[in-house]
Amino acid sequence: MQIILLEKVVNLGGLGDIVKVKDGYARNFLIPQGKAKRATAENITMLEGKRAELERAAGEKLATATAQGEKLAGLMVQITQKAGVDGRLFGSVTNGDIAEALKAQAFEVEKAQIHMPAGPLKTVGDHHVTVQLHTDVKVEITISVLGDHS
Repeated sequence: MQIILLEKVVNLGGLGDIVKVKDGYARNFLIPQGKAKRATAENITMLEGKRAELERAAGEKLATATAQGEKLAGLMVQITQKAGVDGRLFGSVTNGDIAEALKAQAFEVEKAQIHMPAGPLKTVGDHHVTVQLHTDVKVEITISVLGDHS
């Protein structure tokens, strides 16, 4: 299916690009999320008319994400979980737990924006996690997992 991108999409293209993607990806993800429209003649002309407005909105999103990223950069978040004497957790610390801890510190971050390459944290100690606020803004934060032996 041919679609027009209304914003930058990772590994696909930038604003205004006309790309070919699988039908399901377009119908189930890109179009409902407002990231793309079908590449019809009227949508192409509509995009040309709204291009400046869409670029301004994309610039504002990037500026907001950059400002939030500067505040988040190098942040250390402490999370306490029940742990055994050997330092292994009963359960794990997931991206949802990290999002809750960031929300408690007044940072609005969705759990889908938190990337944990090694999976959920299962040991006590400091762990580095990447937060992707925008397609162009990635920030690394430190999660300090403290063990609760009670």
